[in-house]
Amino acid sequence: MTEIKDARGLACPEPVLMVKNEIDKLGGRGTIKVLVNTVAAKENISRLAKNQQWSITIIEEGEDWLITLSK
Repeated sequence: MTEIKDARGLACPEPVLMVKNEIDKLGGRGTIKVLVNTVAAKENISRLAKNQQWSITIIEEGEDWLITLSK
């Protein structure tokens, strides 16, 4: 089971840096789940995923978004 990283309440660019560090830890392959609560974090992580050629799924959960990246 993939652990969900909680990036809610973190100021940009911290959420995207958190995800970038996870991508590096996984060696560029795997699954990352991150919970964010700002549009900027959602968009920045989406852009990172696309630039790194990871697939991305975004599910809205109330005022938060659960972003799943996989490759």
